[in-house]
Amino acid sequence: MSSPERLLGILNNLPARPGVYLMKNGRGEVIYVGKAINLRSRVRSYFHNSVDYPKVTRMVRHIEEIEFIITDSELEALILEMNLIKRYRPRFNVRLKDDKRYPYIKVHWAADFPTVTITRRMVKDGSRYFGPYTSAWAVHQTLDLLRRIFPYLTCNREITGRDVRACLYFDIKLCGGPCIGAVGRQDYRATIQGLVDFLAGHGSQVIDQLQKAMLAASEELQFERAAHLRDQLTAIRQVVEKQKVVSMAGTDQDVIAFARDDGAACAQVFFIRDGKLIGREHFVLDGTEDEDCTTIISEFVKQFYDDAAYVPPEVLLPDHVAEADIIEQWLAKRRGTKVSLRVPKRGQKRELVKMASTNAAETLSVLRSQWEADQNRFVQALHELQVALGLAEPPGRIECYDISTIQGTATTGSMVVFAQGVPRKSDYRRFIVRGSQASSDLESMRQVLTRRFNRWQATREALPPQKGDAVWALLPDLLVVDGGLGQLGVAVEVLSNVGLLERVPVAALAKQHEEIFIPAKAESILLPRRSQALYLIQRIRDEAHRFAVTHHREQREKAGVASVLDSIPGVGPKRRIALLKTFGSVNRIRTATVEEIAAVPGLPLQVAEIIKALL
Repeated sequence: MSSPERLLGILNNLPARPGVYLMKNGRGEVIYVGKAINLRSRVRSYFHNSVDYPKVTRMVRHIEEIEFIITDSELEALILEMNLIKRYRPRFNVRLKDDKRYPYIKVHWAADFPTVTITRRMVKDGSRYFGPYTSAWAVHQTLDLLRRIFPYLTCNREITGRDVRACLYFDIKLCGGPCIGAVGRQDYRATIQGLVDFLAGHGSQVIDQLQKAMLAASEELQFERAAHLRDQLTAIRQVVEKQKVVSMAGTDQDVIAFARDDGAACAQVFFIRDGKLIGREHFVLDGTEDEDCTTIISEFVKQFYDDAAYVPPEVLLPDHVAEADIIEQWLAKRRGTKVSLRVPKRGQKRELVKMASTNAAETLSVLRSQWEADQNRFVQALHELQVALGLAEPPGRIECYDISTIQGTATTGSMVVFAQGVPRKSDYRRFIVRGSQASSDLESMRQVLTRRFNRWQATREALPPQKGDAVWALLPDLLVVDGGLGQLGVAVEVLSNVGLLERVPVAALAKQHEEIFIPAKAESILLPRRSQALYLIQRIRDEAHRFAVTHHREQREKAGVASVLDSIPGVGPKRRIALLKTFGSVNRIRTATVEEIAAVPGLPLQVAEIIKALL
């Protein structure tokens, strides 16, 4: 059955019920995810002859398959749609630009002595989360400041209060020293509660509490404690005084606005807590070309609050969104109480939206300048590489390979890809080197490159294309191996074996003197020390090394865990897997009781006692 006939059959059999639809191209990639109250009418509308919408017209040309999932309500469809967009990142959907997860501040509140860390994943484990933030650097700066006001733990030692001595952080007043009993559980948790309240935007309440505690300590003649609280008060007042009062009502609000320029879009979010502007973040959006403003706002609100650690009772927007009612239902479900989406027309709230819009425009202008400057550097670097290596054209796609091993153990190889001078992390690949070749760097490189180009050959023969083939089907415009003449010789040999030596330029980068070796020249090439080409190729090489070392370390750790558990009598592969599945790590097994270990399925009490004794 031809593709048009197949699509027609799907369209004729769509149910008139709420749900989510996924549109796929010929390679099986999801290119668009949408939701509908009536799947039949909504999906069929894309294929009407009267559609005069450039983005839809472009998308329809790529559609070869349509899948749908029926839901019981529009709210269920909205939640499912967001999860699928996050999972597939379809090219025709409006979406947050960054592939990575944004950082959050995590307060491990469930612990007796909570620590404070940075994480990129929220888990329902009793912790308190704050974020998302767009800059990890800004998060570290924030925590450095807060630690001077609210000294918190960062170590993973078990806190008993009976340690002989504290670490250096206690001496420099960045930790209260609960490990040596310098501060008790109740007082320490009070300090962390102050940090939590401050991050939540309740700085005035924290000041009031510290003021009362300082006066009480002074009346009880605890002058050292009173002096410490006074210093805390001074520090926190300096921070709070910089927070701008924008609402005398003392409410919690988020103000959202965005700016567009030549296909790019930037959303700005102002966080108002207790009537004070405590922070702002910007987010760049992809897939906004030809989209109307209300669609962009709607999609951003859904994706932002799906990951936000806190939903305020009121969100101010620059324009109305078509699905405001269903979004409010979803936000209220997340918050636990009513949430209102408002579009202010006058007064102070309208001024806040205008201020956010102005900041969004300025931020987008700065970002565009940075993008253009970066693009110019990339263009210059690729041109310099073309000239230096004698290439026919600038290398748009560069693949770099590295090997990581220690005495032939857990040998791994990495393939990193840079497209137009920018990392394309979705195309990165890792290789576990097996067999006798793992003991030699050159033989390991031979195995990795052979497997990579065997996959290329397999994609040419695979009909229909298999999942994941797209990366292997692309040939690099330049192949770089980390090493010298030996690695270059291996790469030339592998390319010759698959008939690609004439099609794929190859180079080796030796680290000691940053020399580049290519097959056509007997002498090495030394790029100018301050050239953009050298900066780019060093960055590519370093990224390949980082990616290989990270995987190698993971393999070593797995091997180390296996060797520790496998050395225990009565613990074989099945019991080892069951133990790790239950506890997650050897350290957690070590701190568990015999009864907890014996509770693992398939583990006798006698073996649990042996494990506890030996660990």
